Amino acid sequence: MDRFADMETFVRVVETGSITGAAQRMEIAKSAVSRRLAELEARLGVQLFRRTTRRLSLTESGRGFYERCVRVLSDLAEAELAVSQEHEALRGKLRVALPLSFGLLHLAPAINEFNEQHPLVEFDLDFNDRQVDLMQEGFDVAIRIAQLADSSLIARRLAPVRHAVCASPAYLAVHGTPAHPADLGQHVCLAYSNLVNPGTWAYQQPDGRSGTVKVPIRLRANNGDFLCNAAMAGQGLILQPTFYVHDAIARGLLVPVLTGYAWPTLSAYAVYPPTRHLSTRVRAFVDFLAARFSGVPYWDRAWNEALPVQQM
Repeated sequence: MDRFADMETFVRVVETGSITGAAQRMEIAKSAVSRRLAELEARLGVQLFRRTTRRLSLTESGRGFYERCVRVLSDLAEAELAVSQEHEALRGKLRVALPLSFGLLHLAPAINEFNEQHPLVEFDLDFNDRQVDLMQEGFDVAIRIAQLADSSLIARRLAPVRHAVCASPAYLAVHGTPAHPADLGQHVCLAYSNLVNPGTWAYQQPDGRSGTVKVPIRLRANNGDFLCNAAMAGQGLILQPTFYVHDAIARGLLVPVLTGYAWPTLSAYAVYPPTRHLSTRVRAFVDFLAARFSGVPYWDRAWNEALPVQQM
C-alpha cells in the first residue's frame, strides 16, 4: 500500500477531470488509476467523487481531501528538494503555454537565451491565443496578456502592454490624420476580432476623462501580425499593442497618431497553479522573464524615442 501514490493519483484525476486524463499524465494504465481510487475510498470509508457517465465531480469530502493532498505532496517535494543538490544544473521538462504573436516576437528569444544558460531543461511550448486550463492540460506555467480576473492561479506581472493607433504614411496622405478620437468614425479601421467589442475603441483624454469611439471596420482578424501588415499596406488605421508596431514605426512603415491620448494598457503575466512548492525550474524561468522585461520594456523604449520625431 503506497499512500503517496494513491494521493498523487487522486490529485491527478482532479486536475485532469478524468481517469483517462490522469492515466495519460502519469503514463500508467487506466485500470491502475481506477484501482488506486477504489482502494483509497475503501480505506477512507468515504466517497470522493460523484460519478456520472460523462464526468467526475468532487464530493464535499473529496474537496477537503484534495486540498490536504496538494499540501502534503507539495511538502514532500519541498523536503526532497531541501536535501538535494540545489546548486546542480536545472533539468527536466518545462511545459509552457504562450500567446502566438507575443510569444514568437518577444518570448522566443528569451526562451532561447534561457535554454543556453540551462541546456538540460526540456521545453514543451504551446503557441496559442486560447486560454488553456493549466492544471487539466498539464502546463507548468502560462504567459497571458490580459486584465486578469480573480482566479485560483498565481500571477506575476512581467511587463505592461500599451496600445497605440497607427496607420501607414500612404493612408494618412490620402485620408488625413485624425486630430481627436471622434475623428476615427470618419476613417477606415482594422479591428482585432478577439476583443469583446472590436468596433469600440476606448481611450483616456489628457485631462483624465475616459471615452469610447465606434469605428467603421473594413476588416477584422484574430491575428495582430496580419493587421499590422494590412495597415502597412495602407488598408486603414489599427489599434495594436506597441510590442507589435514599435519596429514598423522606427522604420517609417507606420505612423502613430493621437499620441496625446492614452489607449488601453494591459499586462503580460506569468501564471501558474497555486502550490506551496514551486519547482526550481519554474521559479527560475519566471524570475528570468521578470528580470528580462523589468522596467520599461525595450519595445516601449523604442516607441518613446520615436514619438518626438513623429510629433514635430
